[in-house]
Amino acid sequence: MSGSSHHLSRRTALRSLVGGSLLFPGLLSRLIADEAADPLAPKKPNYEAKAKRVIFLFSTGGVSQMDTFDPKPKLIAADGKTVGAGGGLSLNKTPLVRPRWEFKPGGKCGTMVSDLFPHIRDRMDDICLIRSMNSDNNEHFQATLAMHTGSFFFARPSLGSWVSYGLGTVNRNLPSFVVIAPFLPYAGSQAWSNDFLPTYHQGVRVVPGKEPVPNVKRQAAADLQELELDLAGALNRGHLARHGHDGELAARIRTFETAFRMQVEAPEAFDLSKETDETLKLYGLERGQTTGFGWQCLVARRLAERGVRFVELIDTGSSDNWDAHSDMIAHEPLARKIDKPIAGLLQDLKRTGLLKDTLVIWTTEFGRTPGQDGPKGRGHHPACFSSWLAGAGIKPGIAYGATDDIAGTVAEKKVHVHDFHATILHLLGMDHERLTYRHAGRDFRLTDVSGDVVKGILA
Repeated sequence: MSGSSHHLSRRTALRSLVGGSLLFPGLLSRLIADEAADPLAPKKPNYEAKAKRVIFLFSTGGVSQMDTFDPKPKLIAADGKTVGAGGGLSLNKTPLVRPRWEFKPGGKCGTMVSDLFPHIRDRMDDICLIRSMNSDNNEHFQATLAMHTGSFFFARPSLGSWVSYGLGTVNRNLPSFVVIAPFLPYAGSQAWSNDFLPTYHQGVRVVPGKEPVPNVKRQAAADLQELELDLAGALNRGHLARHGHDGELAARIRTFETAFRMQVEAPEAFDLSKETDETLKLYGLERGQTTGFGWQCLVARRLAERGVRFVELIDTGSSDNWDAHSDMIAHEPLARKIDKPIAGLLQDLKRTGLLKDTLVIWTTEFGRTPGQDGPKGRGHHPACFSSWLAGAGIKPGIAYGATDDIAGTVAEKKVHVHDFHATILHLLGMDHERLTYRHAGRDFRLTDVSGDVVKGILA
């Protein structure tokens, strides 16, 4: 049955059910009118967008910049020496610690990356590395909240929610914002919260496993279930109209409709059985595997190609993460879990043509101190760290910004979290100063009252 004939049959059925009933005056006309008022319908950006969608990769705990993407030969020579007060260090008067892994050039561009990420190193020709990231807080909760919402201390809408609010989605059978997270990060579900934005912009969490979206299979015949939903929706909208169009109720109605539509497409989107052996190998997956970061990355590609606007992947939770105070060797197994899958995702997006209009982002909470913290570890360090972007609208194969000789402070081209967010929105065609929402008598935005687009990384 075609989409138009199916649409007409629904209207016909609704008329036969409620059109002539005195119990539902005007109900049908309201339902039909409301069909056109879809807050998740695709919206035009402020200007021509380079990126149509985002895949956001987040490593919980604080990845060490000088052990991964920011080589510091002088730090090797200074191993065991102490640093005096000042210099923007989170820890002072502590012995410096040399990087544990060797750095080598990656791709034709020659960007230096450590042996922690050999597969990502091979993809550096596709990546724009930012070595001069900067944040304002060295606590996990606040740093995670800031990287996701632009706010260090107060709950605010997440980046994915702002993107959903600003652009809508092209596939109404799936959520506009999906978060694939086996464990909760620091800040918990606030990392993907809608906060004061309408509820339908909240991220939908998916937990890897045999049933990543529980209870999504139909429990009744499709036609009957659809009629039931339409009738319930009509009643809900009548209640909504009588109670001043309450935003939370409207959002809840939309959530019911999205859940119904997900029954059609979600099972197929999360089913990897039709992927080729070659593709599975690219992500380091075994056939039938339903967990692991490779599974998260491949599902992200499938959701992106099906029109999901924003997909976030969180690699680990608030325990057993990159927070390596005791021993930096803890970075090694964590890097091994994500290195090949991320490289495979970039390669897969490129060969399928999706990378040209998909923005892939990798970041963490903050960096690590050049000085020792714990027996063989490093402390929290927001003064500087590394992040990277790839894909739509980004200059590939470059390293932007620099830190000092020991990766203690930003030496040039500082990129604050607000600048990072402003640039992401710019690539999606949105002006971060114009993307606002009126709440509590004030126009709020993702970048608060600051933030500049980092033009030096734009293609």
